[in-house]
Amino acid sequence: MNEWWRGGVIYQVYPRSFQDTNGDGVGDLAGIIHRLDHIQSLGVDCIWLSPIQQSPQDDMGYDVSDYLEVDRLFGSLQDFDSLIEQAHARGLKVIMDQVVSHTSDQHPWFQESRLSRTNRRADWYVWADPLPDGSPPNNWPAVFGGRAWEWNPTRGQYYLHNFLASQPDLNFHNEEVQQAVLDVMRFWLERGVDGFRLDTVNYYFHDKRLRSNPPNRVRGEHLPYAVNPYDMQEHKFSKSQPENLAFLKRVRALLEQYPGTTSVGEVGDSHKSVPLMAQYTSGGDTLHMCYGFDFLGDEFTARHFRSRLETFFKVGPDGWPCWSFSNHDVPRHVTRWAPHSVSREDLARQSAALVLSLRGSVCLYQGEELGLPETDLLFEELTDPRGIRFWPEDKGRDGCRTPIPWEEGEAPNGFTTGTPWLPVKPAQSALNVAAQEGDDNSTLAFYRTILAWRKTHPELALGDIRFFNTAEPVLAFRREHDGQAMLCAFNLSAEPCDLTVSGARGAALEEVSRGATLSGRSLRLEANGFAFIPIAGESTARVSYR
Repeated sequence: MNEWWRGGVIYQVYPRSFQDTNGDGVGDLAGIIHRLDHIQSLGVDCIWLSPIQQSPQDDMGYDVSDYLEVDRLFGSLQDFDSLIEQAHARGLKVIMDQVVSHTSDQHPWFQESRLSRTNRRADWYVWADPLPDGSPPNNWPAVFGGRAWEWNPTRGQYYLHNFLASQPDLNFHNEEVQQAVLDVMRFWLERGVDGFRLDTVNYYFHDKRLRSNPPNRVRGEHLPYAVNPYDMQEHKFSKSQPENLAFLKRVRALLEQYPGTTSVGEVGDSHKSVPLMAQYTSGGDTLHMCYGFDFLGDEFTARHFRSRLETFFKVGPDGWPCWSFSNHDVPRHVTRWAPHSVSREDLARQSAALVLSLRGSVCLYQGEELGLPETDLLFEELTDPRGIRFWPEDKGRDGCRTPIPWEEGEAPNGFTTGTPWLPVKPAQSALNVAAQEGDDNSTLAFYRTILAWRKTHPELALGDIRFFNTAEPVLAFRREHDGQAMLCAFNLSAEPCDLTVSGARGAALEEVSRGATLSGRSLRLEANGFAFIPIAGESTARVSYR
């Protein structure tokens, strides 16, 4: 069985910001090909391409107008084929975004659907009559603000859009829609792609009765205020419906026809993402992997990391998660978690060590290997519709999407010969790839070292996990597989901690440990320090901290 994805490491490429080769200020497929050696040098297993399909770019490609074509902004189908070929030649898999919960309003499917209530695609989107007073059929809000319903005078109905009004939701209760989506996936599988990252995978189905959502509750009380009203509802009926599971099984059945391919679903639900992740990956006939937003927020505690993993494997012991700390939708983690560190560099190293030692697969976001912080942008520099709408309380997603700085010197550091679509600021410019290439103590060097080291320790990729009962801020656990075991301990704070390690006589620290000293049974972890200690599989080693 070819399960390269199980415990594998996926590197997310956001094409707009990776490398531009034609001087228009936007990254492209040729640029990714140009930088494949960099990705290969990291030691990852797979590339995830954020959207490259044809799009008006209202939501930076997450609004597709033609699923079977590459947007000219990024290149051509021939460029895509070349990327697949050259990545495979380097031993790299490639998965691509499939954004199928919704399309662009410019997609021919919607252009036909909106014309009448009787055409052949009339039921391909979610249409609903107004209430007697002309208002929308229920209280569902859109993620990007306002109601999730847009009026169409031609049909005299509202259509559902969970995101922008220009992103109408497909009606997955219609089996013709399901088949059309599967046909799109087959098209790309035939071109050699190794699988898909499925955007907003729990948004596919809505409640057929269009019941209104109840208010969100925090500790039993209504949430009084949120920057985005979307967060003031429990999305009981607008997403995460039980019918979703049957369709995900159809996706898996398709992928089984292409051995070695995989799927990773994005579960967007703040309250039940981990149980859904487990449900969507259990049984061997659903998705291969899922990730949620549990580690993409501000919380940085041992209790939080432990509870999320224990919940996942309790709900779905045969399911499989894919953990990440940063991506294109959230502020970069070295900025989010800065209050828990003394040094950004130490936090970057600890974060890499932690995510690479959790049970599950791993997704790294471009620039993590450089320790890039969030970019501080002015309002007039924004392009993200969410940031523009909710500024300044929510600055949106542009700050994590600024271009990769490749070369030394002035911005944009070799990303483009033109004006970059988002600016490269001094804090990011200083962390360019070229400067770090020549520094054995750089964050980039550490990423390469720990990724190579992890490949020699299958217990970290595949092993069981058992947590030790340590007090905050210490997170400690044991990974074990096929007779090999590793004790892992992390100080998630800016203050040193002294721990006791028992039952590990003669053990020594692995060289990838940082800010750690082991003397007999005493383990000292400096601020953001971490230790990896190999132990015998039958060992009764313990870690204690009170």
